[in-house]
Amino acid sequence: MHTLGASTTIRGMLDPALERLVVALNSVVRGKPEVIEAALVAVLARGHILLEDVPGVGKTTLAESLARGLGCSFRRVQFTSDLLPSDILGVSVYSQRDERFVFREGPIFSNVLLADEINRTTPKTQSSLLESMNEGQVSLDDTTRPLPQPFIVVATQNPQDFHGTYPLPESQLDRFMVRVRMGYPAQETEREILSRPPGARPTLSVPACLDPERLLELQRQVDAVRVDPLVLDYLLALVRETRRTPLVTLGASTRGALALQSACRARAYLQGRAFVLPDDVKALAVPVLAHRLSLAARTEAGSATREQAERVVADLLEKVPVPV
Repeated sequence: MHTLGASTTIRGMLDPALERLVVALNSVVRGKPEVIEAALVAVLARGHILLEDVPGVGKTTLAESLARGLGCSFRRVQFTSDLLPSDILGVSVYSQRDERFVFREGPIFSNVLLADEINRTTPKTQSSLLESMNEGQVSLDDTTRPLPQPFIVVATQNPQDFHGTYPLPESQLDRFMVRVRMGYPAQETEREILSRPPGARPTLSVPACLDPERLLELQRQVDAVRVDPLVLDYLLALVRETRRTPLVTLGASTRGALALQSACRARAYLQGRAFVLPDDVKALAVPVLAHRLSLAARTEAGSATREQAERVVADLLEKVPVPV
């Protein structure tokens, strides 16, 4: 593919501020470079992140470290069964002094919102995030209020605990650009974590490497990354296969295809390239597409497992020809 090889890089190297952020995140979230890359890909591509794993493996640490490193405003909401949409979005209260209703912003009016254990709240409260995640705005009391930009939702959930949880519907899952599993740390990494001083909070050591304005500029640079027609055809062929395979009852949507294209641009940018390669598609297909599929096979609990969906996408990657 000669047109790809002849392209020039955007900067010839990773942006210095972005490089400092990568180093800082890897110093706190140890032994998880692929998870950090997926999170940064979503951030640069204006996407949202779903961190799915058992408790205590660093999901919240990654979210807080990311917000600190981006230099953006950060709010955390613990999702519970009694949480109301107004607890997230805000509410209008009557001011006796002003003799009028005054809107009090909820925690969603921040650059980075951590929705901790998002599947522990009701579908009504979950759905309150749909407009904000898709359009960057909130509509309340016949008024549309724009959210601060950039706006990123980092949600966590424990896939092993079914008691008191509400599975995220397809419409909600489709709003997340990537779903990432943290996984247990390697033995040496875990030993290093245990050797830290008692009570240490490594997230506090993460410096503000960027700021909202600089991040918006980086996102605009990511938009300029070129997608060769052959690579685009490869990406679309993969998405179409998710709709054709008998293992899937609902394949990836057009939003999913757009998300994969944007994520590939961001990954290329992170690697100092001004063009997307088929390897970018192969690296991001599972975290971007797997959670968007509804599988025909169901478990006894009534839902398809994460591993099943990821295996379907991995098998399709073997099936779809790679452009050369």
